[in-house]
Amino acid sequence: MTGLEATLFRHRLAHAGYHVRQFHYRSMTAVADEVLEELDRAVTALPPPVQLVGHSLGGLLVLRYLGARPERGIGRAVLLGSPVNGSRSARAFARLPGMSIFFGPLAGAELLAESAPAWRGAARIGVIAGSHGIGFGRLLAALPEPHDGTVAVDETRLEGAADHLVLPVTHTGLLFSDEVCEATLSFLRSGRFAPRPP
Repeated sequence: MTGLEATLFRHRLAHAGYHVRQFHYRSMTAVADEVLEELDRAVTALPPPVQLVGHSLGGLLVLRYLGARPERGIGRAVLLGSPVNGSRSARAFARLPGMSIFFGPLAGAELLAESAPAWRGAARIGVIAGSHGIGFGRLLAALPEPHDGTVAVDETRLEGAADHLVLPVTHTGLLFSDEVCEATLSFLRSGRFAPRPP
């Protein structure tokens, strides 16, 4: 992913009054420690308070960063479709002949894990999962319902998260949905997702 896919999402956050900066990392070649150091430099270069939003693998890095740098005082973070409990579709893809080469040390360590973390830090974390099951991942693995076509909702559940929300969008659609953006803004402002209208 180049970051272009998040352009509309960034513009929406900026329009709501946030000073938005994109963090780009080398998902195929970098190792986690390198990325976390780069992210730390980016965070400390910004005026506080800093809040973080990460999609998919990016959300896993946000979670790891918050655990590694609690002294940075990040107040709130939102994870979008991030398989915090590991990704069934990624594991199925990696088992295909020759496909493991598409997982560098970073993606391999984060996406192929099977352990379920628990959040015990001070930052409030909100998680948004998609339930519109259209995507390549469902062709690779038997994803339990509901899922976003790539990541199952149960793969996004983080013990200790402040809030968890499921919306009818696909994995990539999380970055294009007005409803997801509004929910993200609600969490960044209040530490909770606003109730959905009936």
